[in-house]
Amino acid sequence: MDRRRRINERKPRGDSNANSQKEIAENIKSLGVSNVPAPKSSIHTLAIIGQIEGHVLLPTQNKATKYEHIMPQLVNVEENSEIEGLLLLLNTIGGDVEAGLAIAEMIASISKPKVSLVLGGGHSIGVPLATAADYSFIAPSATMTIHPIRMNGLVIGVPQTFRYFYKMQQRITEFIVKHSSIEMKKLQDLMSATDELANDIGTILVGKETVEHGIINQVGGIKEALGKLKQLIEECKK
Repeated sequence: MDRRRRINERKPRGDSNANSQKEIAENIKSLGVSNVPAPKSSIHTLAIIGQIEGHVLLPTQNKATKYEHIMPQLVNVEENSEIEGLLLLLNTIGGDVEAGLAIAEMIASISKPKVSLVLGGGHSIGVPLATAADYSFIAPSATMTIHPIRMNGLVIGVPQTFRYFYKMQQRITEFIVKHSSIEMKKLQDLMSATDELANDIGTILVGKETVEHGIINQVGGIKEALGKLKQLIEECKK
């Protein structure tokens, strides 16, 4: 009996491996990443995909990025001494303005090097998110839609409503201008264009057009984005 117990004790147990796999699965389900952050990497990768969810829950069939999941990760990036840089991957249709702008402000205020890469699309409130990084890239086929803000639900036809719209729009345009090379007048012209979108106003920019207008720094992919981020990290160490 004692010999059998000793043999069983020598057998490796899979509990730790099972717990690790369970933790990874839970992170993917809740946060969209397999680890927070990657234990063997000094670069934290943050993906903002689908629609940015604000204070109102989106339907379950919507692919969404929840701001309450993103904000703690950004705090961790700033606080964790093992993380040296942030890689931001964007493929978003936009979403809640205040939630998106809050995330953009947090990204911009991080002291460590940060690079963004627009893949597929960085529309609407995705524009300030892309420009919040120290350096931004866009894939050649990716697009960005520049348009004024919209509001759902009850709209009261009084001067205060229009002033609120104006202030909200100013917050977004001023952030984009501050964190990119585009001029305010040009950005406003893109937002108010009437010959680009059907049944709407605004402008769709593809790949290098965003660079030509000064919104994004460079056309490129994951190789270029990682290369630039590593370069910025090395410069910070000097």
